[in-house]
This record gives sequence, structure tokens and C-alpha cells, in this order.
Amino acid sequence: MPNRKKVVLAEPRSFCAGVRRAISIIELALERHGPPVYVRKEIVHNHHVVRTLRERGAVFVDSESEVPEGAVCVFSAHGVAPEVRDNARARRLDVIDATCPLVSKVHQEAVRFARGGRTLLLIGHAEHEEVEGTFGHAPDRTIVVEDVAGAERLDLPADTPVAYLTQTTLSVDETRDIIAVLERRFTDLLGPGTDDICYASQNRQDAVKAIVPRSDLVLVVGSRNSSNSIRMVEVARRLGTPAHLVPDAGELDPAWLEGVGTVGLSAGASAPEELVRGVLVVLAEHGYAHTELERVAEEDIVFTPPARLTRPAPAP
Repeated sequence: MPNRKKVVLAEPRSFCAGVRRAISIIELALERHGPPVYVRKEIVHNHHVVRTLRERGAVFVDSESEVPEGAVCVFSAHGVAPEVRDNARARRLDVIDATCPLVSKVHQEAVRFARGGRTLLLIGHAEHEEVEGTFGHAPDRTIVVEDVAGAERLDLPADTPVAYLTQTTLSVDETRDIIAVLERRFTDLLGPGTDDICYASQNRQDAVKAIVPRSDLVLVVGSRNSSNSIRMVEVARRLGTPAHLVPDAGELDPAWLEGVGTVGLSAGASAPEELVRGVLVVLAEHGYAHTELERVAEEDIVFTPPARLTRPAPAP
């Protein structure tokens, strides 16, 4: 009887343009300034990436207040609140901003809506660093809405001038349900000019949707604190297919593979492709040596690092 085991590999997967830019910023900063280069929070939510950069001389801290005065400090891809920038300025830190341009767009929208006198309804997870940064741009006018129930509980009159924004790494389907509640409840509601869900999150979720009909099991490579990776797992489960988050090949549980003919495999936007290759090696050891590709989009977006890191260094 022929071996029917196979892997369906989703594409796009792994690094997005914002993650590539953020990692390259630290690498270039280390080349130009030498270690240590301080990084506020994890540059991206992937433990393998953080460990690799730490080995090269990056020092990760929870607060800019922990960075020695005058030192080089990189802000993570998730963005920061204005008070963080003010604090860094007061400490005379040499700041290099690795905020994803798509997150910066949300910050600009928050400021614009707040200046227009609207109450800002920020759809996202309150403890996530991106939400903390966006909230900080209009803290007196912002309410975080985490789910449909939270949208229903909002204690605001129906004619309140409101606007909504979303965390960029959420599930498209999840935010659609929350926005539908807001549209029903408020008569003066504005949204962003274009969808806040980042192109990479959407593409990776669409790719998971494409592999689900062909898969008995879906595995998503990503760290446990990676919002976009977790959303991909949720997308597969919502469509009725068992799915698991796999931080690296060592955490793939062989019990998941019992009775499974086809494994769908993808990776979150902050997970490096080398971790996907490691999972493929383990799957091959369990008989899943045949691989097919399911491509739903081509990604050619590039975000360049700040010019200060790419132009020639001044002569000593």
C-alpha cells in the first residue's frame, strides 16, 4: 500500500517585511555601533530570533529606563507610546525606531481621530505591546475592546462620535464580528481609511484557510507570545481542523500525528524559515517526506531601514 502521508506547505509564511526590517535594524546597529545595543522589549515575538540577536550583542530590556544614559536604544517593531519617546529623550538615548510602518499608520490614525474629538475604540488585546503603544497616543480618549462581548458592554450613548482602529495582527474574521457590533450600536462611527489588519497577517490567515480543506492537522510555527501565529491556529480550528502552535521542532508532539494523513504547515510572520525546515525534518522522520505547496499570494513589499544605518559611516 503506497504511503499517503504528506505535508501541504502554506505560502506566504514566516517573516513579513516589518519583521525583516526590525531584525536588520538591530544587525546594522550592531555593525555600526558595536555591542551592546539595547532593545526595548522583544524586537519581534519570536524566542529564536531574540536568542540569536542576544548572542550577537543585543541587550533586551523591559523599559527604556533600564538603558544607560546616552546608549543606543532600539524600539521594537510593535511601537511605543509618546511618553516612552519623551523618557528616552530625557535620558539622552540614541534612539533607533524599528516600529513597523503599518503600526505607525495606526498611531497616526489614533492621533487624527482623537484631535477630531472622537472616542477611540481600539480593537485588540489590552496586554499586547502594540495596543499599549497605540493606546498611549490618545489615552484620555481611548477604550480597548477585546471581543464581541466587550463591544456589547460599551457604556456610551448611541450618538457618541466614535472611531475604531484595530491591532494589526488580529484575525480578520474576529475583527469583522466586533466591527459589526459597533456599526449596529453607534450612529456616528468612523473607521480607518484602509484596513488596519496588516497584509502579512491577512495573507497568512488566507493561506491557512486554503490548506485546511486538504489537511487532517494544521501546525503553525511560532512562539507562544506571537499574536499573529496564535490567530492562525484559531483560524484553522474555527474551520474544524485540529491545529497546534509549534515554537520549534523539539515541541512537535508525535501523538498529534496519530491517524493523520496530511499535515498542513505554516508559520507566523515573526517565525524564521529555518524553524519551518526543522519541523519538516521531524515530519519526514515520521513518514511525511512528500511536500506540496499551496500559494495564495505573492509578497514583494520591502520596508527599508533608517537611512542613518545604511549610508556610509563617517570617517574616524
